[in-house]
Amino acid sequence: MGSRKKQMADAIKEQKKQIAFAKLNNCPTSPRKMRLVADLVRGESVEKALNILKFSQKEASNRLEKLLLSAIANWQSKNEDADVESAELFVQEIRVDGGSMLKRLRPAPQGRAHRIRKRSNHVTLVVGSNNNTQS
Repeated sequence: MGSRKKQMADAIKEQKKQIAFAKLNNCPTSPRKMRLVADLVRGESVEKALNILKFSQKEASNRLEKLLLSAIANWQSKNEDADVESAELFVQEIRVDGGSMLKRLRPAPQGRAHRIRKRSNHVTLVVGSNNNTQS
């Protein structure tokens, strides 16, 4: 029974080695604007995703580009012996969740006040490897 558990643990370890993730918390952009850019790179290969983000006009693309580079670096630190180009990395999952809101008041006519909600978001990016033949 003990050897079976060890085999399962080793298999799970190998699967975890194939993926790496990076998180961006409290990014001062609305989640809706960030999702527009995140939808462009979901499921794409890493090289194609970096090109899309580099040439995108949106402000959120700069932050996602840095986050993607961080996830690639995390994958590289897990797999020192592997090569990034031969691993065929792709954006396995990208999730944009709403973060905390800063609430402000803006003066309005006739003594009223309108509430301004400055939104932020959390982004989780998971990079996976298509190539399962690891040495």
